Amino acid sequence: MTFDTSTRPDHIQGILSSLDRYNPETVTIFQDYVQQQCENRTYDSLANLALLKLYQFNPHLTRDETITNILVKALTVFPSADFGLCLHLLPANALTEPPIDPFAEAVLKLFSLSRLLEACEYREFWMTLESDDLYADLVTDCAGFEELIRLRIASTTAQSNREINRELLEGWLNLVGDGFESFVKGSCGWAIEGDVVKIPLNKENEAKTTVTRENVKFDQFQRVIKRAYEQPA
Repeated sequence: MTFDTSTRPDHIQGILSSLDRYNPETVTIFQDYVQQQCENRTYDSLANLALLKLYQFNPHLTRDETITNILVKALTVFPSADFGLCLHLLPANALTEPPIDPFAEAVLKLFSLSRLLEACEYREFWMTLESDDLYADLVTDCAGFEELIRLRIASTTAQSNREINRELLEGWLNLVGDGFESFVKGSCGWAIEGDVVKIPLNKENEAKTTVTRENVKFDQFQRVIKRAYEQPA
């Protein structure tokens, strides 16, 4: 997902474009902005990373709930590297196993979801998400979380497929019946023909002819011919 900077509030853009991005007094502004992203289904990676960087240098200002919300938002833009970038800005004890506190447990839970998405284990992702009430608590602040994930799964699927088995895609999207058909036809613009879902042609799933060319300079060609003649019969 590419962030449209035109949707970034002017005051946030002003902070990010100046030395104020390193000012601890901007922490509360960034925190409010994370909450706004959760409510409005927007996403601003640069601003969120700036806040995590501020937390690094000012750990006393850290809010665990804001960090988990940032991680949840990063999940909704897979397969980008955003989730991993966020993890690298967290305290070292946030990924200890077994977890040392509720915050570390939450981070590990979200990390497990990220790994499933990266591995395209979509069915297992939904099963894991529904296996523990803690997951529901973690994503509850992120409006439209499940739909955002489904859109990313659909986008990734469309990059490498022209058609796909309906039952398989139902498992990947965790949808069946009317809900499945509404999402596939309405949100994705795909067609359903019997047990097959047809995906329109795009620049990623279009078969391309690859032509390999080898450039050989004339002097190289001369040396090859000369060696061939110099070899004893």
